[in-house]
Amino acid sequence: MSAPTTVSPSAPAPERSRLSLHLLRRLLGAAWRDPGQFASRRLPRTCPMCGYHGVFISVGRPPRWDVRCLSCGSRERHRLTHLWRIEGGGDRLAGKRILHFAPEKVVMRQMRGNPLYETADLHQKGVTHRVDITAVPLPDASFDVVMAHHVLEHIDDHRRAIGEVFRLLKPGGFAILSVPLNPSRAETYENPAIVTPAERTAHFSAPDHKRVYGLDFADRLREAGFVPEIFRMPPDQEVRFGLLPTEWITIARKA
Repeated sequence: MSAPTTVSPSAPAPERSRLSLHLLRRLLGAAWRDPGQFASRRLPRTCPMCGYHGVFISVGRPPRWDVRCLSCGSRERHRLTHLWRIEGGGDRLAGKRILHFAPEKVVMRQMRGNPLYETADLHQKGVTHRVDITAVPLPDASFDVVMAHHVLEHIDDHRRAIGEVFRLLKPGGFAILSVPLNPSRAETYENPAIVTPAERTAHFSAPDHKRVYGLDFADRLREAGFVPEIFRMPPDQEVRFGLLPTEWITIARKA
């Protein structure tokens, strides 16, 4: 099995060599952690964030196959957000002040050097604002964009968190949100009596999750005043870019 490089053959030889070694190390590490993912031939995927084309590797416990870009480390939600961002050939985030909750490394690298990009989290080191998403000590209407990928399912009072996101946005601003969602259920499944890690894993798929959202996620955003819209790719593009057919991102606009 070979892993194609992400640089042009015209790139300097030392750069090609460093990149090939970087990819080989990641590939061998993935094979050591989860050899089963390579028991059969894997379909090459394309990462729209870094341009890599080749096998994607597994992530998580238990592992999910064909998830992480071997080059930049992006997951499905990062690639889907990037595809929304560049749809039509422009950059929907250009010139906008952004607040990113629980920022992922792949996005932080992509935003490096952008003075309009700020990060926030209650526990994560190195963020711009060490804050609780349910009580953010920042002024109303401070940001054009708020991003939060797979954050709300961890929050006890997620309606309050959604309200804070709405408050922080300028009129006409929008939130980029994704959550674990079961599209076969109309209503969000949550139960405050389920408190142990084992119970939460069995009911909500992770020891620190408080719920699994249903199709009413959009209704909960509307309750806060948002106008939500869904972004997803056609099925053939989901395969091409290694996206989840049951996941989409929600663009929640503050009218």
